[in-house]
Amino acid sequence: MTVRKLAVVSAGLSQPSSTRMLADRLADATVARLTEQGVEVEVTTVELRDVATDIMNNMLTGFASPKLEAVIDAVTGADGLIAVTPIFTTSYSGLFKSFFDVLDNRSLTDMPVLIGATAGTARHSLALDYALRPMFTYLHSVVVPTSVFAASEDWGSGADKIKTLPDRIDRAAGELAPLVAASDRSSAVRDPFGFDASLSPVGGFQPS
Repeated sequence: MTVRKLAVVSAGLSQPSSTRMLADRLADATVARLTEQGVEVEVTTVELRDVATDIMNNMLTGFASPKLEAVIDAVTGADGLIAVTPIFTTSYSGLFKSFFDVLDNRSLTDMPVLIGATAGTARHSLALDYALRPMFTYLHSVVVPTSVFAASEDWGSGADKIKTLPDRIDRAAGELAPLVAASDRSSAVRDPFGFDASLSPVGGFQPS
């Protein structure tokens, strides 16, 4: 059976959080789609709150701790990525942005990405298209057409069936799954003597 690696990044701050809940549902739906295609999936879920201090230290010193380096390797070496953030002040959270700032800006090239976000009201839903999507486009990732936003009301019941959160999750997962199945990122041979950009001053970010 074909094996693919899926990385899931959640920038939720509370525990439990609706951000992690959405990330898990997107991952489960994607895994289900891949399993239908005969693809075995190894899922690595990253809670950025657990490496928040490491991310900040990397931004200040330019070097990743072993813990953060393992997270970076898991994300950049995956065949696909699900990235979910809470929306603060009409954009992604600082923790979410800081994590992607410490990555080398070439490390997500051609990475299939499904983006998601959570917030208290649907007024923030456009942040997916004017904040998250442009960031991953800049990183040369392949962002699937359907992004998934979940407001507090979406976790309830009684919504129009066509617009329910499960339907949006399923559609997005259906777009991500074939891209992950076709990916060979995780099996690509890396030069063991090549320069590890994650150990340079904050990858694509230079401290000043």
